[in-house]
Amino acid sequence: MTREGRVDSSDGEATAAGWPVRLRGVTESIVSTLGPNDRWNVAALGLHAPDDEDETVTARTYGRTRTRGNFERRGGGVVQFTVDPRTFVEAALAIEERSEAILPEADAWVEIEATRVGIDHEGDTEIATWELDPIESAVIAERVPTINRGFGAVIEATVAASRLDVAAYDEGELLARLGRLAGTVDRCGGPREREAFARIDELTGWRDRNEPF
Repeated sequence: MTREGRVDSSDGEATAAGWPVRLRGVTESIVSTLGPNDRWNVAALGLHAPDDEDETVTARTYGRTRTRGNFERRGGGVVQFTVDPRTFVEAALAIEERSEAILPEADAWVEIEATRVGIDHEGDTEIATWELDPIESAVIAERVPTINRGFGAVIEATVAASRLDVAAYDEGELLARLGRLAGTVDRCGGPREREAFARIDELTGWRDRNEPF
């Protein structure tokens, strides 16, 4: 990593300048935004990597969320990266507020300025697109990457679970997806992934719904 925050690799990928990690496709992250109560709201945020390293990273907020409101009031927040699936579940599905912006679980963080650049609609849901410009960043811990299918299943399950009560999505299909992902976690996940999925059960009660899956 250079001082500008750019990571070069043999496969031609590079991090957008100022970011502490390489981004590609949609990278899942956690964002802390300061609320009107002076506490930091913690939420999941997908980062859309640009095709060109000199372009700006973007993100989308769906509906009138706390993250959107805090972006509008404060103009930014702190994006963080972690491999703890339990943190993702709490951020995606629970109302999580903390006294500090940077989570103890974070391996890297970047303070960002958020600028709204577009509004779209998906059914009755208003989707805001934000450009995220890095201000300051740091890497706290470096890890050797490993692949755990259970971790990926937990992240995908948070997306499905968050859509359960959204009219634009078919509940039966979402429940079927959650059932398949639960099986993947049971087979391939470790203790943290199984604990995270149990928390999804607790927060959503999806197993008690009557739709077949």
